[in-house]
Amino acid sequence: MNKPVHELTFEEALSELEQIVRALESGGLPLEEAMALYERGRALADRCQQLLQEAQLRVQLLERDESGAIRLTPFEG
Repeated sequence: MNKPVHELTFEEALSELEQIVRALESGGLPLEEAMALYERGRALADRCQQLLQEAQLRVQLLERDESGAIRLTPFEG
């Protein structure tokens, strides 16, 4: 939990988020610790969403072919 959220890969962020959810669900944490974990978890969820959106944009682009039909093509860029 030392690495800044914006430097985490999707897998790292998701793994840490899962750990935080388990800790919060187990209960018994002092309020300040629970709030800090919740805030970190929210940032991790946002990071995962951002990375998923970026990946989706890179995987497919909409293009029109010669006939005018729209098709999905891999992003190469």
